[in-house]
Amino acid sequence: MTKPISNTRLIVAMAALLLTAAAYGAAPGISAGTGAAVTFNLTAQAAFLNMPDGSAVYSWGYGCAAGFTPTFLPAAMPAPDTGCPLMQVPGPTMIVTQGQQVTVKLTNALPTAAGNTSILFPGFQVSTSGGAPGLLTQEATPAAATNTVTYTFTASQPGTHAYYSGTQGDLQVEMGLYGAIIVLPNSVPSACTGGLHASNLLVKAAWHESDFRLAAAAYDHPGSCYDREYLFQWAEMDSRIHQQALAEVGDPVKVAACAVSPTTKGCSLEVQTEPYHPAYFLINGRSMPDLMDGNYAAEYPHQPYNGNPHTHPGELVLIRTIGQGRWQHPFHEHANHVRILARDGNLILSPTTPSQNLAGILMFNTDTTPGQAFDGIFYFTGRGLNWDPYGHHPGDTADPLASASCSPDANGYYTTASPSPAPVGAINYYEWCQDHNKPLQVAPFGDVQAGGPATLPDANILTNGAWYNGSPYLGPDATLRGSAPACTGGANPTNAGCTTMMPSNVQANGPTERGWAFMWHSHNEREITTNNVFPGGMLMMLLVDSREFVIDESM
Repeated sequence: MTKPISNTRLIVAMAALLLTAAAYGAAPGISAGTGAAVTFNLTAQAAFLNMPDGSAVYSWGYGCAAGFTPTFLPAAMPAPDTGCPLMQVPGPTMIVTQGQQVTVKLTNALPTAAGNTSILFPGFQVSTSGGAPGLLTQEATPAAATNTVTYTFTASQPGTHAYYSGTQGDLQVEMGLYGAIIVLPNSVPSACTGGLHASNLLVKAAWHESDFRLAAAAYDHPGSCYDREYLFQWAEMDSRIHQQALAEVGDPVKVAACAVSPTTKGCSLEVQTEPYHPAYFLINGRSMPDLMDGNYAAEYPHQPYNGNPHTHPGELVLIRTIGQGRWQHPFHEHANHVRILARDGNLILSPTTPSQNLAGILMFNTDTTPGQAFDGIFYFTGRGLNWDPYGHHPGDTADPLASASCSPDANGYYTTASPSPAPVGAINYYEWCQDHNKPLQVAPFGDVQAGGPATLPDANILTNGAWYNGSPYLGPDATLRGSAPACTGGANPTNAGCTTMMPSNVQANGPTERGWAFMWHSHNEREITTNNVFPGGMLMMLLVDSREFVIDESM
């Protein structure tokens, strides 16, 4: 079930995406309550996933069983109109609290010829009941008497954890039977609810922005405090395997054999899973550009989670990542390294800087190892650019923000901890003060006011492309000042910070959103394609937005 695709169509689709209103990510999931014991009722079913090239790929996934109505989190995100699908890829993100007893009831609603299915919960001590014995765990069979199995464990370890099928894993995980469990700590350090973290909440409130975190910290450790979070589950897909599975579940011989007895030898799929040639590379069940559409978007009824990170300067972003496929993917986050906090819920404390409460190492590429999860902290401030990204112009009386102050705190930033505290509504909250009032272009190359015969694009900027990450657009009017009265005439001394550069992000998304666009992607070039067409696959854009732009994760 495919439709033709061309390079032009995919590139146009990506361009159209960037011209529309943004949709954001957070770490949406479901909760079954706040009591000491909680129960999730899931089902394994088949459906088709929508791909950017027009394909509809037959897949299997976990979903909420009929009659099970969970609570949707984070609290600031409204419940989706579509509810919790009976089948989704990845499966529902189950959000629990450390110490809770978690029960997961799985019903097998896959086609009878698919045979048994199950769930593994690595890192937890699991007890089971119902179903039938399997190689790795108790399995739910197609037979009515044993088509439900119950798994029970205590959420003993905070952090991000994977769950996936323990039955014929080379086939069933490939088909989409995987998901995530987020275990929140039962207590958080006081450092995570005070100081700069508390001031960040005040800043959000000043701009009427909601808090979309699941907690104030990923672990009971001051090095795990964060201000914003995202969950990314990486997987790949070989459509040949899916097509063969679809053909076999409809094979009348197998269907007849399973109708007699689901436990007979003929009642199982014999899909060739090697050699392995994936054509689709997925983050949260979607590929670029689909993964930048909204959570619970109607056009992806079985792929509810997106991958579209945003942040403000200075915020600590918690990245939760799981390698759910069979390949390792080098995940590269442009703009800064990521400090690894934990792997599979095991907190990594720095042996060299224990007094600073730092966890783990800084990584240029964060590896997404199959079956492994990691938690890491990312942030961006603009520190060290050696120019003022807010476009401040000292003495520019035409611009009320031109004389904005920047009093450095103990770390060199403009915050509420500065000697002259920053107002919580300051546009340049968390500015790196050492670069305050430093213009990007003192005399734009070739401009009339610089002695040139005509105003020309600055080749030093133009050659970096329209998405050049060196444009003064973290301030509310920074990119408009090139035409301000104070920026005209070579004799005017206040033109030192003027620029003719108008970054495409502002042109595309209108006057409200200004920020840097940083590509986050697999460093394996083939994996940023969809069916060998670029752009696609494991590719997203991080946007660092100015403070006055409200990041609304409910979109």
